[in-house]
Amino acid sequence: MDTVNTHVPVLYQEVLALLQPRPGGRFIDGTVGAGGHAAGLLQASAPDGRLLALDRDAEALAFARQTLAAYGQRATFVQASFAEMGLLAAEHGFGAVDGILLDLGLSSRQLDQPARGFSFRQDGPLDMRFDTRQAATAADLVNDLSEAELADVLWRYGEVENSHPVARAIVAARPLTTTSQLAQVVAGVGRAGRRSHLHPATRVFQALRIVTNQELQALEEGLPAAMGLLKPGGRLAVISFHSLEDRLVKNT
Repeated sequence: MDTVNTHVPVLYQEVLALLQPRPGGRFIDGTVGAGGHAAGLLQASAPDGRLLALDRDAEALAFARQTLAAYGQRATFVQASFAEMGLLAAEHGFGAVDGILLDLGLSSRQLDQPARGFSFRQDGPLDMRFDTRQAATAADLVNDLSEAELADVLWRYGEVENSHPVARAIVAARPLTTTSQLAQVVAGVGRAGRRSHLHPATRVFQALRIVTNQELQALEEGLPAAMGLLKPGGRLAVISFHSLEDRLVKNT
């Protein structure tokens, strides 16, 4: 992979094998991230293949621009959700494409930045927004939802088995503004159920991130949009990391 990004992304070879990029192809990477998969698609579709690179995260998009700079105008960058790809594709000359990739969830780069608030491994603000232009943060959910609403979010989007005791403890400790504060409150409730090998806050953070960014809604909108953009014989590849995403993809 001839790029400034030395990180090889998850399932890199598998993505290329499944999407089968060829010269002159048109591709969309709906979650371009650091640009690793995108670089592979552009390299394999040389000399005239093109890629529409989307990401909600401005920092990720800036990094991808650097990673893919060698491919020049063959790559088009837009800060947007892949849920909007139907409109964006037509606007940027990708009305019918050969392949689309969606690599769901969040990246190690996002996890490793405490200021983004995605992880409790280091202290940071309860933010968790992919697109920092949006107003609502994870702190708004934690501090504004009722106990019942919070318990529902934790169960539905994090499959937190002791969601009601956790929600009760969070409400009692409010206001909470940092990742460490939230993780300590959740840990104080203790472990429950078959996932006791995980840190108690792991799925709490997953649930809050999913709802903060409306990730499942974006997937529900993005999958049919992607299908509608594919040429006959075109391919859609989706990398999912938990059962909620996986179920939506398989049902589609």
